[in-house]
Amino acid sequence: MTGGADVWKGYLLAWEDDFTLVQSPFTCEGIRVFGADSDHTTLAIAAMQHRLSIGPAIDLISLPDGVNEQIFNMATGVLVANDESYDGCEWDLMVGDDATVAMLKRNTDIELPLIDTHVEVDAEFHSALCNAWEKEMKEIHVSQGAYVSSAQYTEGAVARMTLSGQQFGDLVVWPPRQLNDEGQREDGRISLALRGVVSSWTKLSAAGAPSEFSLRAPLLGGITTVLLDLDDGPKGVFLMVDDEENDVSIGDSIDLVVRRIYAQEGMIRYGLRGRTV
Repeated sequence: MTGGADVWKGYLLAWEDDFTLVQSPFTCEGIRVFGADSDHTTLAIAAMQHRLSIGPAIDLISLPDGVNEQIFNMATGVLVANDESYDGCEWDLMVGDDATVAMLKRNTDIELPLIDTHVEVDAEFHSALCNAWEKEMKEIHVSQGAYVSSAQYTEGAVARMTLSGQQFGDLVVWPPRQLNDEGQREDGRISLALRGVVSSWTKLSAAGAPSEFSLRAPLLGGITTVLLDLDDGPKGVFLMVDDEENDVSIGDSIDLVVRRIYAQEGMIRYGLRGRTV
């Protein structure tokens, strides 16, 4: 394995054999800050996904407070160490006081590199966005639109965050279904590539955005949604990420990344969002 530095899933990345460092590209008054739909959990998922993409496989890792263990496991398939398995774990994930995570191999001397690249964000905008998320995450905050319970969300979260599809003969569908077109129960789960091409798109104004996004949409100038022809066949509708320019056109190639979608009843709902390649 060789080390290097890159932009990975919208984040700044540096890695060598014994570590993976992922940082937000954004700074505010000299401090690394999260983008509009990121947090330590999404950075941690990106770090593990990169490590898995270059191999070898990692089966177990310890996570700190501040990273959602359930979402991390759903998105990566990697088990999270508990009290019994902690001593046998070879990798630890650590989070910084800022928008930084580092995966470190145990019992090695590691000096993390300094990543100088950054994009400065307006302090007033950043503060307003943080306040909007804080209000949205209160347990009393419930969508006035299509209500999705935490149980419903959790049931389908793996398929939605990993783009797990289902094979029915020559037909590939996403998300997976309980039954095939003949009413028979089938599994046939397959992993789809996290990429597609824009078939159609729309940008909802702040006033026209669903109530799930009513606190943030005015700050973001609306939200952009795309209908993708996924590389492996099915179609899917996805929000574009909130922290990048979303001047999409039909035919654009889009990568899918795990980000925050919205919060309800004190629970962050994570899922796939699109980034222009």
